[in-house]
Amino acid sequence: MTTLIILSLLGVFVLAEGILKKKSWQLPTIFLGLLISLFATIGSWNSNAHFYNEMLIIDNFAVAFTALLIFITFLIFMFAGIYYAAVQRSLDDIFAIMIFALVGCVIMTSFGNLIMLFIGIETLSISLYVLAGSHKEAITSNEATLKYFLLGSFLSCFLLFGIVLIYTGSGSFNLAVIAQYTANNTNHLSPLFQAGLFLMITGMAFKIAIVPFHFWAPDVYEGTPTLLTAFMATVVKTASIIALYRLFVCGFPAIHETWETLLWIMAVLTIIVGNFTGLYQPNFKRMLAYSSISHSGYMILAVIAFNSRTANALLFYSAAYSIASVTAFGILILIRGTKGNDQFSSFKGMAKTNPLEALCLTIALLSLTGIPPLAGFMGKYYLFMAALEKGYLWLVILAVLGSAVSVGYYFKPIITMYLKEGNGEKFVTTISYKTAIIFLSILTVILGILPFLMMDLL
Repeated sequence: MTTLIILSLLGVFVLAEGILKKKSWQLPTIFLGLLISLFATIGSWNSNAHFYNEMLIIDNFAVAFTALLIFITFLIFMFAGIYYAAVQRSLDDIFAIMIFALVGCVIMTSFGNLIMLFIGIETLSISLYVLAGSHKEAITSNEATLKYFLLGSFLSCFLLFGIVLIYTGSGSFNLAVIAQYTANNTNHLSPLFQAGLFLMITGMAFKIAIVPFHFWAPDVYEGTPTLLTAFMATVVKTASIIALYRLFVCGFPAIHETWETLLWIMAVLTIIVGNFTGLYQPNFKRMLAYSSISHSGYMILAVIAFNSRTANALLFYSAAYSIASVTAFGILILIRGTKGNDQFSSFKGMAKTNPLEALCLTIALLSLTGIPPLAGFMGKYYLFMAALEKGYLWLVILAVLGSAVSVGYYFKPIITMYLKEGNGEKFVTTISYKTAIIFLSILTVILGILPFLMMDLL
């Protein structure tokens, strides 16, 4: 609860600094506020506190994932200075909305009530509609926000209608009461309850960009400003997966067989479509969009095969995926700022002109592929082992094959950087930028070599 208050106040302070024309104060204030909120979150470990009649539950699961979301947001803001370097106006609106979106994400990790889940999702979604169209001069940004708003609003109706039907069937919005209802009525659930469950899966699948509700993601990711795309692909995706995991593990564990089949079909389709479509993308940003879709499929394995290992595996995988993705988007910010586009041809000769940046991008892409000894490999290992323990051998084999297919598009920029000659143009970077990408790359390597630093926390 303290974390929510701190983050909400932080967003207000950033807006106030914009009113007072204190642009230079904004990023330092954000970094300080995020650090304070991170320490406050860690201080809640083992508290197991409940607020507002169990509408919010601050258990170790919520604390661990909230800390991860705040940390990833901090990493993204490390690139805000270079991304908006040429912008003269105050950016209090964009930065504050990002903070308010993070507030929605935190609620999504801590809800114990379906009403709080909906409040968290809508707080996040409304913020994202604005962020997607924040580059008002660009047609692609306007197109992205229109598509996202129309589809998001439509699917939110599915989610809300599903919540209403579940309440009609179970008589409560509380996850614990719903879990008790399903345990007592496993073989004769109300048809309204089953319809509500299906509608909720539909609404949540859109937020996570799971096939067949993924069509918005590539266009929205491409049209949204790159820094904000990084936020959507990491913080938002992680929060949505966590919310789905908490919803099914805490609310519907007794009827696992009822929703299991639908989720594994969607996971299979997501892995196949995400990886194979990624092979044919014309530029780096759309490639990362389909990469993000495929990783949604992998993370759904934790929901399907929930056991004592899956929470830890999901935490580690989310961290490994997010750190590597932020690194990739950070390099993309540099390339788009210099070349003006994100075509693969822009990567030519980068290994000679900018060897450090090329190395960091290579580490990130290898981690996303799942190459040892990087964090991405260990993340997939833990996730696949958790699924194997529940007997999902065929699903794990498919996921491994999907990872093999991803080599085809993850290695495309690597080959371009190291094996193709460029025009010799060097990308100009700052010390802070170099420090950020080096830090992220070191984290990727350390988590791969020393995974026990994060495993077994939950």
